[in-house]
Amino acid sequence: MRFPPGWAETRAKARIFRAMGHPTRLAIVEFLARGPRCVCEMVGRFPGRQATISRHLAVLVRTGILQRHREGVRMIYALALPCLLSALPCVVKALRSGRCGTR
Repeated sequence: MRFPPGWAETRAKARIFRAMGHPTRLAIVEFLARGPRCVCEMVGRFPGRQATISRHLAVLVRTGILQRHREGVRMIYALALPCLLSALPCVVKALRSGRCGTR
């Protein structure tokens, strides 16, 4: 099977959108738009236990959406692709206008 030019890049973009496709992961990305945070600051803010939040963070790090570094015993997460946030106002506008949504 032959793939069209740029197919590898298309697959990589799909992985990023797939990672953003979970409500908790999207909420984490929006939360980190305000600045780097420790995982301890996210537990209780999002659904799930610390292990669940850590798994979501791992997905976001693996796809390159987040980066992390250690400060003492704390793991600090930050946005590596803040440009992803620029698409959200467009999505919100479409949702509010009724052009797209849950069906």
